[in-house]
Amino acid sequence: MSVRLRVVHRTGYTYPGGAHTSYNEARMTPVSSADQEVTYTRLDITPTPWTYSYVDYWGTKVTAFEVHDRHERLQLTATSTVDVQRTDHARAGVDWATLHTPELIGARGELLELTDLTDPGPDLVSYAVDLAARSARPGDFVDTALAHIRAEMTYEPGSTGVHTRAAEAWTQRRGVCQDIVHLSLGVLRTAGIPARYVSGYVMPRHDAVVGEAVMGESHAWLQWWDGEWVSFDPTAGRAPDDFSVELARGRDYRDVTPLRGIFTGVRTSSMFVEVEVTRLA
Repeated sequence: MSVRLRVVHRTGYTYPGGAHTSYNEARMTPVSSADQEVTYTRLDITPTPWTYSYVDYWGTKVTAFEVHDRHERLQLTATSTVDVQRTDHARAGVDWATLHTPELIGARGELLELTDLTDPGPDLVSYAVDLAARSARPGDFVDTALAHIRAEMTYEPGSTGVHTRAAEAWTQRRGVCQDIVHLSLGVLRTAGIPARYVSGYVMPRHDAVVGEAVMGESHAWLQWWDGEWVSFDPTAGRAPDDFSVELARGRDYRDVTPLRGIFTGVRTSSMFVEVEVTRLA
């Protein structure tokens, strides 16, 4: 089944007292891939800034921009139309020996390293090493390890923040999709399986009629290397469906942050976020 979705992502900052200047990067343009085609995209920024766009190392379109006039509010509205059609591909079924070849390690090495956000801590590192030794194939390891993490973690909004490390979330056994993905990445990488963080949007109401705008959600899942990239949502315990739109990829959340920057003029700011998704076909 193919689904056409329009995603409107509004975000930005308010600056009590006003910011004099701000320098920012936005990663709010979905990526075209084998599973989705971006047919329209537009990013509106207020106040009107100086902008520069480029594609980063991980294949994500980035809009860098600067505002040099005093402003009390910075608002971005990203509007995208995406045709999504995810096909269940038969796994290539790579074996452990292939994952351990110098060629693959050289090509995927950055996605084998533990970052401070994805390091799961000694408990899960030990678990991953032991499970890998007992798993006949990497695919078997992935199925078991991700099911274990999902069973142990309680999804609890507000229990963690964007800077929470995987090991901290594991200690309290609570977190959100970002934490569960970071934990999963740490376990897979510990076992020598290349894996990357994916940010995106989901439309939670699949029964919405064509043309009906509903509140969407920012979400995270992962992709792991099995001879080709395989997408999996460890929070939901299944592959992303046609109501999921891929936005950006990287080593962890820091590589895919939708909006980040610095500003001068005041000491504090407040961020706002809203995602609206409409099924068009």
